Amino acid sequence: MGGGMAGRLLSMGFPVTVYNRTREKAMKLADAGAFVANTPREAAARSEVVIAMVADDAASRGIWFGDDGALAGAVSGSLLLESSTLSVGWVKELCAAAEQKRCEFLDAPVTGTKPHAASGELFFMVGGSAEGFSRAREVLSVLGREVLHLGPTGCGALIKLINNFVCGVEAAAFAEALALANAGGLDREKCTAVLGSSALASPLIKRMLTSMAANDFTPNFPLKLMTKDIGYAIKEAEDYGVPLQTAVPALGVFKHAVDKGLGEQDFSAVLKAVAKE
Repeated sequence: MGGGMAGRLLSMGFPVTVYNRTREKAMKLADAGAFVANTPREAAARSEVVIAMVADDAASRGIWFGDDGALAGAVSGSLLLESSTLSVGWVKELCAAAEQKRCEFLDAPVTGTKPHAASGELFFMVGGSAEGFSRAREVLSVLGREVLHLGPTGCGALIKLINNFVCGVEAAAFAEALALANAGGLDREKCTAVLGSSALASPLIKRMLTSMAANDFTPNFPLKLMTKDIGYAIKEAEDYGVPLQTAVPALGVFKHAVDKGLGEQDFSAVLKAVAKE
């Protein structure tokens, strides 16, 4: 996702500095004109706008904090955007740290996949000040088909967790539904033709059906990250006293898929985890 976003900015004429923990991945962007930094600190020091896109809270903490972290290099007044899917608590902690550096911070997670990132068709859900949002519009409008200000810090992170936990519940339920259809002896092609054109045929379900039909589970959104997001959403809901009674069993389904070695595949591989053996 981060690589696609960087490539999009380069294609639109923005000067871009990139950093990746695996340097070889960042080097792919050098031919397109990107400067490859050796540390997050170096990348931030060269930039007026800093965007992070990583897997989870731990990875985010690792690139922002520490002597070589992005916060150590961020120039006062720069705009810091965290586009990863993270817990609200960590986002607020990071915002407070950014304020100490006199930087503007926005949590700006996205919906979309790798192709959407590369083509500038992401949907940004932004939390933070109205002033910061206004400053970020120029860059985000290049990266996204829609940019929406949800409210103060943490609002973007929360709506993203809500979105992903619902997607996870839907995916887990559909995987079980297909397992039931298979066990009941229904014709697979006819069954998917019915389900694929029924009221439940959301874009997510159609994507799962496409993956199943092609037996191709190349990750656009890895299953392990869906698992992480459902877990974050459950924890967030507990803090608010809201029991997510559908999310808990869905998390169990996805954890089972991870245990079966499917974590690096696309989230739609949850279909394989509940298939009758």
